[in-house]
Amino acid sequence: MVIEISAVEQDRKGRKRYNIFTNGMEEPLFSVHEDLLIKHRLFKGTTLTTDEITEITEEDDRYRAYALAIYYLGFKARTRKEIEQFLMRKAFESEPIAYTLERLESEHIVDDEEYARQFAKQRIRYSQKGSRWIKQELQQRGVTNQAASEALEAIDRDDELASAIHAAKKKWRSLKGENREKRQKLFSFLMRRGFPSDVVKEAAKSAIDEAEMEQVDDDDGLLLDN
Repeated sequence: MVIEISAVEQDRKGRKRYNIFTNGMEEPLFSVHEDLLIKHRLFKGTTLTTDEITEITEEDDRYRAYALAIYYLGFKARTRKEIEQFLMRKAFESEPIAYTLERLESEHIVDDEEYARQFAKQRIRYSQKGSRWIKQELQQRGVTNQAASEALEAIDRDDELASAIHAAKKKWRSLKGENREKRQKLFSFLMRRGFPSDVVKEAAKSAIDEAEMEQVDDDDGLLLDN
């Protein structure tokens, strides 16, 4: 079957998109991006077979999926899985999604390994979360276990310890009860934050020692005042 384009109208809702009409139809036969309109010379009087229309609309789906993914990535870095889920929410079929993901990876716009390294570095420094917690976050975002592990292996232990000490000091000030009970609560808190046991012990000791030293200084000050 061959159809002839009877009219081409700009879509009022979509920038750079055009609706293609054929005789006898009030609704557009299909719509395309401006680039594909020019590429395929979709002007009034052009004739198309049904196979050609199918190929053009499939190409347009890939074009739209890729463009939307680039827009989504403009806000912040994303993993392959996050982009896939985003495009699925936008009701794209599997073929344009697969095309988009493969293209983004081949262009090195999406790189889960690099994403994992940068994410782990930032989270260790600023979130007061430990490596076990961060690894779980990475896996939830679709990063493989191997990539997540390698990213965390590259993290400086001193950075993780500093984060744990900061969290421990802050938590210690808010704990109530006897010292033994407070210590147990602090250890549990740090373990839940995903810090390794050796880091937990060192961070807790540092926070408690500092708090005790401050208490001694306060007590000495009161004695001097008296």
